[in-house]
Amino acid sequence: MDIVVAVTGASGAVYARRFLELTKGRIDKVHLVVSEHGREVAGLELGTAGVATEDLRALLQAQGEHIVEHQDGDLTAPIASGSSAWAAMVVVPCSMGTLGRIAAGVANSLIMRAADVALKERRPLVLVCRETPLSLIHLRNMVAVTEAGATVLPAAPGWYHRPTDVSQLVDFVVQRIYQALGIGLELVPGWAAEAEGQ
Repeated sequence: MDIVVAVTGASGAVYARRFLELTKGRIDKVHLVVSEHGREVAGLELGTAGVATEDLRALLQAQGEHIVEHQDGDLTAPIASGSSAWAAMVVVPCSMGTLGRIAAGVANSLIMRAADVALKERRPLVLVCRETPLSLIHLRNMVAVTEAGATVLPAAPGWYHRPTDVSQLVDFVVQRIYQALGIGLELVPGWAAEAEGQ
C-alpha cells in the first residue's frame, strides 16, 4: 500500500513523527508533504528547528527509504493526479485552516490537491484534527468533509488503558489512525481487553 502523509501547522507534530516511525514494514511507500507552517511547528515541537527546511524526513525524525519527500508547492508531483495509484491519505496533524480549504475544495497546494484527489477518487482520507475549543465553522467544515467521504479523527486520546506517560497517549491516537486505514496495530490495549482485566 502507498499512502500520502501530510503534516500541517496544527500543534501535534509528535503524532506525525510516531505515525511515520511505524510505517516501516507496514506501508510500501509514504509520500510525505509538509506545509510551511507545518515545518515551523514541527521544528519547534520536536526540537528540529535547525534542520534544513527541504529535509522533511530529518525534520520529523523519520527513517526509511520508503519515505519519499514532496514540496507542498509542487503541483506537478505524481500524487496531484487521480491517475497516481496511491491508496489513502492521512493529514496529521490537520489544522483548521487545512480542514476549511479541503471542505471548500480549494486545491491551491500539493496537500490540498492530494486531499481533493482522495475525495474525488473515493480513497480513504483521514484528517487528524487538533484544536480546542471548536467553533461552529470548524464543526460545519467537519460535517462537510465527512459528507464528502473523509474520516475526521480528532487527536483525542482515551484514558481507559491507564497511560503512565505521554507516549502512550500518542500511541492511542496513532493506533486509531492505522485502524482507520484498515491496518491492525496494537500499541495500547483496546477497551475490551481493559474491561476483561477489571
